[in-house]
Amino acid sequence: MPLYTADALILRTYKLGEADRIVIFLTADRGKRRGVANGARRQKSKFAGGLEPLTLGRVAYFEREQRELVRLQYVEPTCSPLKRPTEEALAHVSYFAELIDEWTLDADPADALFRLGASVVEATTNGVSVERLARYFEYWLLRLQGVYPTTGTCSRCGRNLSNGAQMVPSAGTLECAGCKSPEHGVALSAEALEFLQRAKTIRPGQLGDIVLSTHGVRQLASVHRLLIKAHLDKELKSARVLRELTDSQVS
Repeated sequence: MPLYTADALILRTYKLGEADRIVIFLTADRGKRRGVANGARRQKSKFAGGLEPLTLGRVAYFEREQRELVRLQYVEPTCSPLKRPTEEALAHVSYFAELIDEWTLDADPADALFRLGASVVEATTNGVSVERLARYFEYWLLRLQGVYPTTGTCSRCGRNLSNGAQMVPSAGTLECAGCKSPEHGVALSAEALEFLQRAKTIRPGQLGDIVLSTHGVRQLASVHRLLIKAHLDKELKSARVLRELTDSQVS
């Protein structure tokens, strides 16, 4: 029974028996794995502090051939986005973790998505706005899956979209004002589109350098929510919680 070690992102856990936990975690080269952390729920567990959602760390696990569950030996956390937890931070961390979990397959290499998740965790710990991080993360997640619409030009006439656009929900495309579909869409301002253009070339730690109003953040959130729901065919529980939290803050 070989021992594997890897950098990993903890996605979620759930109870097993009286003292153990099932841990779902993501690695770059071996994809999403499910493992048993024996004694993880005991007060003096060796896993204490290492199994929170989106904890980045070094894991070691034993794997048997043709077994879905691996056996976790240890988790050495190196970075956690929940060092200074707030209600908003907790909601966003749960959202990021659920998105990764939904969009990854067991044992399927996920190097790009792992690096995206790790960079977002590091940016969170460095105080980058979680709302901006969410829009950046959603954009790159959808882009990596090949489902993000072209942001530079109108999908119908090819004109530049620098002055704003509208997303057509049924088609998942962006159109200029001149080609505006009769279908009720979601508007994206020039600053929201500029954010997307900049997001293509910067790391999440640089998001503070981009000018983006609260209105622009909300526009992008609406567009991304529609795209994610269309491709997952459901609204994530964490997304609903996050939306309700945001609505309560606005009101």
